[in-house]
Amino acid sequence: MPLRKQIIDEKLPLHVAIIMDGNGRWARQRGLERIFGHQQGVIALREIIETAAELGIKFLTLYAFSTENWGRPDDEVNALMGIMVQSLNKETETLLKNNIKLSAIGDVNRLADDVRERLSETLKLTSECTGLNLLVALSYSSRWEITEAARKISEEIIGGKLNPAEIKEEDIEKYLTTSGIPDPELMIRTSGELRISNFLLWQLAYAELYFTDILWPDFGKDDFYRAIIDFQKRERRFGKTSEQVLDK
Repeated sequence: MPLRKQIIDEKLPLHVAIIMDGNGRWARQRGLERIFGHQQGVIALREIIETAAELGIKFLTLYAFSTENWGRPDDEVNALMGIMVQSLNKETETLLKNNIKLSAIGDVNRLADDVRERLSETLKLTSECTGLNLLVALSYSSRWEITEAARKISEEIIGGKLNPAEIKEEDIEKYLTTSGIPDPELMIRTSGELRISNFLLWQLAYAELYFTDILWPDFGKDDFYRAIIDFQKRERRFGKTSEQVLDK
């Protein structure tokens, strides 16, 4: 049976998060510079975004550039910034055509001026789209996000707007960059690495984790389908027993 027909549309994850890993290794295996892997990764990115939109998934978050990535060689960082600008220039029309709303999470003020300006334009242009919500994590790390949330909460307490004795989980979520967005139900990581690398630590608390050895530039539509199918076969108990879930 074709993979697409194995997917149960009524059981799609509401929110999928992806760590797109393996661009550099993909390039090295072919005797190419790392930047060629990043360029090929953009092609894979386009296919997965279109596939998610076609399936009807509501939220897709992509880990595009972490705060740790700033520590890479300057030439690679500069090349990545250039790819981001080119991608935003090229893909904005496609996002609009497919009714995809783009959002960004992370310390975007650290981005190069041209990237930040083009990003701002694309965010504004797609703000009224009502289809897939595409979140791109740029200059993002979860520890940075949680630290920022703690700082904002502290300011609210000092200002007398928040009583520390009454703080609930929901209050903390309001100060995260993903405020108002449902937590991911499925997290996919490519390239064989078995970790989440400072990505959505709070939000992934109950996500199903899917790891594949496939390098990101080779990750295609069928691979995305396989991740969804695997997700739909899992029993999600959230701390309850199997019997409680079945009785629900």
